[in-house]
Amino acid sequence: MKTVAAIAPVLALAAALTVAAPAFAADLTVAFPSAAPQGRIMVAVFNSEANYGGEGQPAQVAMLDVAAGQTSITFDGLPDGDYAVRAFHDLNSDGKMNTNPFGMPVEPFAFSNNAVGNMGPASWERAKFAAAGAATQSIDLK
Repeated sequence: MKTVAAIAPVLALAAALTVAAPAFAADLTVAFPSAAPQGRIMVAVFNSEANYGGEGQPAQVAMLDVAAGQTSITFDGLPDGDYAVRAFHDLNSDGKMNTNPFGMPVEPFAFSNNAVGNMGPASWERAKFAAAGAATQSIDLK
């Protein structure tokens, strides 16, 4: 009987933590249907405006081997919330986004919502989307 009394507080704490746990999205699928069949696509998923703006790290990252036919990725278990995606198509598989002498990208790139930037990346406000349950972003690389 003393054993039950001893673990009762532990069970109560476990129940409280279970109730307080955040809800998770089933998945976030990011697809690139118009990708050329060469190289790799580098994908970064951001969960805040500050991180998206360069002050922090992405929530998730992935590399798609487009040459092998991989044109989509699913990120499982993301907490419900707002997200934005940045991606670029590394056509020559050198691991970086190549630019011209003026710093302009020479490899295709894109943002969630197919948002367009003005003299730089698309803003968080244009690129963000809500992820709750299953969410899909179909992105055209340009």
